[in-house]
Amino acid sequence: MPQVRAERFIRIDPDTAFAFSQTTGTFRLKWDPFISGQQFLGGAASAGKGVRTRTRSRLGLTMVSEYVSYAPPKNVGMTMVSGPWFFENFGGGWRFTADDGGTRAVWKYTFSCRPALLRPVMERIGRWLLGREIEKRIEAFARACEDPALVAEFRALEPGKVNGKQQ
Repeated sequence: MPQVRAERFIRIDPDTAFAFSQTTGTFRLKWDPFISGQQFLGGAASAGKGVRTRTRSRLGLTMVSEYVSYAPPKNVGMTMVSGPWFFENFGGGWRFTADDGGTRAVWKYTFSCRPALLRPVMERIGRWLLGREIEKRIEAFARACEDPALVAEFRALEPGKVNGKQQ
């Protein structure tokens, strides 16, 4: 299966980087250029293994995904439950490790496309498109994590809550 990967060094600690990456609501929209909306499903109030979310991209595509791992402050992983017709499967993982007084963030997406007849072409295109998107997304995340005003706003949020909603 094809995989795309992006990596950045961020000058904040892994605990903060991980928590920042898991924000929701309007705060998430301040840093994440990929999404236009995201919500927990099934009555869940916060992220965790087995929790499902519905995410709408700024391109208008919607995906329901499930957390298959959730290990703060080290990593989070998800897999697609349902999504755009052209993905046979899709999964992603974000890892955060201490590195030289900051954090090394490594994000990976693995996917396969359908229909089988068009898979070779679609996966080449997918590698290119998703490669661009993951680079834009992690770059925006890194910039936001190093923006003093956004970090101060993040730290001022009540622990476990974003915009008054339980994460």
